Amino acid sequence: MADSQPDILSRNEFVTWFRGSSPYIHAHRKRTFVVLFSGKAVQDNNFSNYVHDFALLNSLGVRLILVHGIRPQIEQRLSALGASSNYHNGIRITDGQSLQCVKEAAGIVRVELEALLSMGLSNSPMAGAEIRVASGNFITAKPFGVIDGIDMGFAGEVRKIDIDALNQLLEQDKVIIISPIGYSPTGEIFNLCADNVAANVATELKADKLLILSENQPPLTADGELVRQLTTDEAQNMLTTAEHLNPNTQRDIRTSVAACKSGVARTHLIQRKIDGAILLELFTRDGVGTLISCAPFEELRPGTLSDIRGILDLIVPLEQKGVLVKRSRELLETQIKFFSVMERDGLILGCAAIRTFTNETSGELACVAVHPTYRNEARGSRLLDHIETQARDLGLKKLFVLTTQTTHWFREHGFEATTTAELPDDRQALYNFQRNSKVLVKTL
Repeated sequence: MADSQPDILSRNEFVTWFRGSSPYIHAHRKRTFVVLFSGKAVQDNNFSNYVHDFALLNSLGVRLILVHGIRPQIEQRLSALGASSNYHNGIRITDGQSLQCVKEAAGIVRVELEALLSMGLSNSPMAGAEIRVASGNFITAKPFGVIDGIDMGFAGEVRKIDIDALNQLLEQDKVIIISPIGYSPTGEIFNLCADNVAANVATELKADKLLILSENQPPLTADGELVRQLTTDEAQNMLTTAEHLNPNTQRDIRTSVAACKSGVARTHLIQRKIDGAILLELFTRDGVGTLISCAPFEELRPGTLSDIRGILDLIVPLEQKGVLVKRSRELLETQIKFFSVMERDGLILGCAAIRTFTNETSGELACVAVHPTYRNEARGSRLLDHIETQARDLGLKKLFVLTTQTTHWFREHGFEATTTAELPDDRQALYNFQRNSKVLVKTL
């Protein structure tokens, strides 16, 4: 029996994860994701694992566009010819010889990707997969020309994208592969930057997500912790103030900000070397990367009737411990207009309520709760600040709270001990002497 215990735990963990992933499976179906990865990723021995994950996304109904890089493949071909690589502002100066290497590298990488996506081997994650792959001349490009006195040759940038063609292929459930190559109306070929191609494709398609499988160090706090989410304003501020960011990470952030500001809902910076990173990012609530969006990932908003189930999940364990007064579903339905909730992807992370009294200049802070997984990250303080702002907007002069077990937390946030005599008359009449709650007040 002891030998089977790890298997039981493993099964239980799988069931819990799979159930937890179901909201994301529904949310991602028929959504458009653009995935950017480097030529270095393609050379990795474990890259087939990512191809399996791409296949899984396709089978779950995700509309998928893959944009790949080819820099190391170009370098190898130039080296074999005894030629060197020259760059200006991070862009390859592409002469005729370099362009030939660009074409060869793009063709080989594309064919390799098509081959990997065509596998259907038994006893592999691709078993039974029937993925149709498409590629083509979707990108119209133009040359950079001369920059700072340097002729960039056949290096270019995106001029136009054939969005109608891409949408038609996506409607046919095809996985689209786009190489960093563009074509001019006169038949010329240009070497493009893969990140610029991916950002432009995501923008023009109005993609739901741009996923950047990055080779670079992720954005970190000054303490070395992963930055899990940023608004575009916060990301831009990081670019100007965070001296510890390396240039490649800065480029990833700039690409993300540009995409979001041009209409892409969310951009994810994901560490490519984490096995299964794309699945962990997309199908778990916290992910493993950095999410960048114009609006905050977590929303602090007024409560609605649809939030009651989530609020109950937060407060029932605290009611059982005696931290909060028991509230029935029916009572919550009548009081929901007093609640504010903190939400992330459909999960209620925290809640708090404010109660006012007739002809009184003080209000009551009530039902402050934060999901146990998301404590110790200042969410309680954010809820308190939000309620205090509401109180000031209502013209209240004081905010009081009744608590049995969290006195010190409220004192740390500016509340002072007082007596029941300081409560509004209506609230004094409802005071539960059996609970013997401490009364604290804060002048606003």
